[in-house]
Amino acid sequence: VGVLAPVCLNAADLLAGAGIRCTVVDPRWVKPVDEELPPLAARHRLVAVVEDNSRAGGVGSAVGQALRDASVDVPLRTFGIPEQFLAHGKRAEVLADIGLTPVEIAGRISAALAAGAATRTEESGA
Repeated sequence: VGVLAPVCLNAADLLAGAGIRCTVVDPRWVKPVDEELPPLAARHRLVAVVEDNSRAGGVGSAVGQALRDASVDVPLRTFGIPEQFLAHGKRAEVLADIGLTPVEIAGRISAALAAGAATRTEESGA
């Protein structure tokens, strides 16, 4: 969302380099959630919401509720500021400390997709 959109585009480039295609959406507003997001999410294996705000009660929570309301059962990962006191530093340092970097986001998305694939394989008995 917002100022983290370029971070997400960089993460998407990293994922593309690993053969993982993704869609990046920077909504014009965050609440209420755009009604076009749940149908878009339904066409994907995972939804990741990245914001430079608190995860608790933030955009990720709103997107999750919109997905549930639309009966879209897609795994959701939220990236944002944890509810804890953060060490003081320059903005880039603080974001790096809490994992809001392209490398960290791409790595966690890739791991979540791999875990989901493993779960689907186990469920199918393969």
